[in-house]
Amino acid sequence: MASVSFPEQSHLFAQEKEKTGIIIVNLGTPDGTDFLSVRRYLKEFLSDQRVIEVNPILWKLILNLFILTFRPGKTAKAYKAVWRKDTNESPLRYYTRKQGEKLKSAFADYHNIEVAWAMRYGQPNIEKAFKDLEKKGCTRLVILSLYPQYSATTTATVNDEVFRCLMKMRRQPTLRIAPPYECHPKYIQALKNSIITHLKTLDWKPEKILVSFHGVPVDYIEKGDPYKVFCERTFHTLQDAMPENAPPLFLTFQSRFGPREWLQPYTDKTLEAFAQEGLKKIAVIAPGFASDCIETLEELKIEGCKIFENAGGTHFTQIPCLNDNSDAIDLFTALLKESLGDWINPPSKLLHLAAAPRGNTCEPQ
Repeated sequence: MASVSFPEQSHLFAQEKEKTGIIIVNLGTPDGTDFLSVRRYLKEFLSDQRVIEVNPILWKLILNLFILTFRPGKTAKAYKAVWRKDTNESPLRYYTRKQGEKLKSAFADYHNIEVAWAMRYGQPNIEKAFKDLEKKGCTRLVILSLYPQYSATTTATVNDEVFRCLMKMRRQPTLRIAPPYECHPKYIQALKNSIITHLKTLDWKPEKILVSFHGVPVDYIEKGDPYKVFCERTFHTLQDAMPENAPPLFLTFQSRFGPREWLQPYTDKTLEAFAQEGLKKIAVIAPGFASDCIETLEELKIEGCKIFENAGGTHFTQIPCLNDNSDAIDLFTALLKESLGDWINPPSKLLHLAAAPRGNTCEPQ
């Protein structure tokens, strides 16, 4: 007698054959600390019209005649101060690579999932990730930009590049883009844990904790970029989540570039002002950065400390980014699973159980 098949199980194995690729994307980094490597990176980064909203002809002259002549040397010096000599790469590339490797392990049981990591500027770029996943047979893609707070200068330019890659493809994959995660419970909990864990390592207690986000020009906000609102959401949600005995949090913005007015209060000016007002002990966390990088390790940990101590402060600490710690990987895994939705198949061990012979076969009566 013929046995009866299970349609839902057949559908499960048909879907199993389709592979889904995940690409996590961060900002970017030069390949080395020499002048030419840094210049090449800065040229790509500062040529993006999402980043620099100036008349493109005028900006091209300014960029090539002035900025790319003088700034690479200064930036190279900053990179040298934080460059990882053990792996000969920037901290940002190191941690993004580690995040990719750990996410690959996190999805190892889901045999239809492939994981890649990429940089918006520099290498490995998004196009390389597309090609690698295409070679592995991925017909669906999920993009996770590692920017918790949306901005046209970060999230949108990743999306721009993703669609430019799609324009070159004859067979385009089905695409899902993970949303920003500025108030995601796992993100806020990870930040809270990071602060509490770090403060326990100190033999002193900060009088305030600066919550420092990367700034953008004020006119970008006036034109409709919602970035400031996203930062404020993160700040207030984190503030509400902290225990009552925690030091008070204070919102600031860092990394301003050029003569235009940027979002305030400025982190460097605030550090100086707090020290001059008599505060002696300060901690800084930068929750907008998924990984420690030049902005956190050089601008905050080194230069921020100098500014604070030169103005009269005595104790300064930079709370590390989430990097590749377990909370970060749990967060990214959760975000990706939310976006994967019905694209994610059961873990391999469950598929093996589903495929195993059953003790009693249904037969037609």
